[in-house]
Amino acid sequence: MTAVWILIIAIAAFLAVIVARACMFKPVSDKKVEADSFSVDTKSATEHLRQMVRLKTVSNVEESQVDLGEFEKFRALLRTLYPHVYTACEYTEIGRHGMLLKWPGHSAERPSVLMAHYDVVPADPAEWDEPPFEGVVKGGELWGRGTLDTKGTLMGVMEAAESLIARGFMPQNDVYFAFGGDEEVMGGDAPAIVQELERWGVRPAFVLDEGGAIVEKVFPGVDQPAALIGIAEKGSAFLDLTAVGKGGHASAPPARQSVGVLARALDRIASHPMPFVLTPPARELFDLMGRHSSFVYKLIFANLWCFRPALDLICKKSGGELNALVRTTCALTRLSGAEAYNVLPNQSRAGINARVICGESIESVRQRLERTIGDPDVRVTVVEGNDPSPISPTSGEPWERLSAAIRQTYPGVLVAPYLMLACSDSRHYCRICPNVYRFSGMPLSKEQRGMIHNRNERIPLSLIPDTVAFFGRVLELPAVLPVTAIACGLSGRMCACACEHLCRISVTDMPLDCDPFYVRGATAYSTPPCIRKSRARRGLTALPPTRCGYMPAEQRGIVVNLKGDLKAEYGPVSPQPFLRGDGFEECVLRSVS
Repeated sequence: MTAVWILIIAIAAFLAVIVARACMFKPVSDKKVEADSFSVDTKSATEHLRQMVRLKTVSNVEESQVDLGEFEKFRALLRTLYPHVYTACEYTEIGRHGMLLKWPGHSAERPSVLMAHYDVVPADPAEWDEPPFEGVVKGGELWGRGTLDTKGTLMGVMEAAESLIARGFMPQNDVYFAFGGDEEVMGGDAPAIVQELERWGVRPAFVLDEGGAIVEKVFPGVDQPAALIGIAEKGSAFLDLTAVGKGGHASAPPARQSVGVLARALDRIASHPMPFVLTPPARELFDLMGRHSSFVYKLIFANLWCFRPALDLICKKSGGELNALVRTTCALTRLSGAEAYNVLPNQSRAGINARVICGESIESVRQRLERTIGDPDVRVTVVEGNDPSPISPTSGEPWERLSAAIRQTYPGVLVAPYLMLACSDSRHYCRICPNVYRFSGMPLSKEQRGMIHNRNERIPLSLIPDTVAFFGRVLELPAVLPVTAIACGLSGRMCACACEHLCRISVTDMPLDCDPFYVRGATAYSTPPCIRKSRARRGLTALPPTRCGYMPAEQRGIVVNLKGDLKAEYGPVSPQPFLRGDGFEECVLRSVS
């Protein structure tokens, strides 16, 4: 009887713990961002995208199958559509079809790269409801191959830049526009552009490419729209499965045929999916989105220490994007055997496209497939591929810059990282930039995402102005967000802060337990090193208390002296504590101004 009571108490304690954790699993308040207006000529932007779509810039691995004239026409079209961009920017053609435009800013330090590709996959007009290369506007939508992938993105970037340059705007930091013409065939344009940037000594602080979008009802239990930013992408591998058997006449088939051997191998792969892997991007996504989910799902996501198997099952049953987020996937794409119905093939072959999860490699996936099949008569070989990309951070200036542009354009959306399931040209930039992000700048429904590389690809006209505005805000925000220098001091029970001088600091230099804020207009945000109680003193503006530690200041900085009269001093400073002593002393901020 005692054992029963112990068991009941243990179960009750377990339930109490998971329920308590779920109750405490609440949303973290997002930083509020003031939405600035960005004027967009929607009619003009739509017409420009329409003209881009009408050019058949179709990629092909075989150079002889590529219509080079269409690619040349596209490059000439951009020059016609965006004269201000081509006047202000230095233009270079790189690789087979690549374009690189440099927009000089006030500083060559911490440049940005905005990417897109203008090549498209083939489209059979017979399968479309409207011609894929005529740019038909119908039902409030622009139809055509490339409207979503990614001439629409390229249009957004160029329209934003053209508008800003026409207004006399100069970016704080250099900006590069990198447009590839062979992304769909994993061509050499992007690697060639990266190599050229390396030769120029360019080390981007921020790279933005296609990838994530604003989505709804992708995450279980969450109805709020979320902007998913790809902070890494899965690897991709093409694998051949070759089964050997005894060929001959089909009238007397042997007990073991190559086709049957291959079929059994494929069945084992389908019935034994790759293991569940909770990568850092997935973990962050689940943590953020789980806080906004229904209570049932909060029970799971707040207690993954015991509910990982349940999450694995949910992902398997859901399939699609959610399942691909947590495991390597293997898609059967090709099959071949004998060319005649009455012939037994000596070999049967299958082609698999594996999308490799972070932490795995192409070789480890190949070996796992061999173990899963468990048949020496089936050979697994790698045709080509690339391993997963490195993971970019979800803190620091580049992430804050991108998040701010999203929140300004689409108020109320959640901003969350995710693992990009497809491959992009951005992976080549990881060797010269630690902050590579993938976000297309527009909301896309499940149906619209399904149009990519599919029939009837089209973009709602209503998405065009916000797409342009988003890229405009990305370009307007400097690589280092504007921050008002904060004079901070600690005296016994008081923390005082003041907006004394406008400068720019590197928020990445702040400790992890210090929330970096920034300035929009006349509103200054900062998190000083404070104790529990704070109040105004001598006209200084008190801000909420938080914790802080040390802030390096290896470069030119600003020193705000709080002894006596409040004043600002400039000049090189050596690394020192953010706060020093017991009284009002000094606050050191790293500055690039």
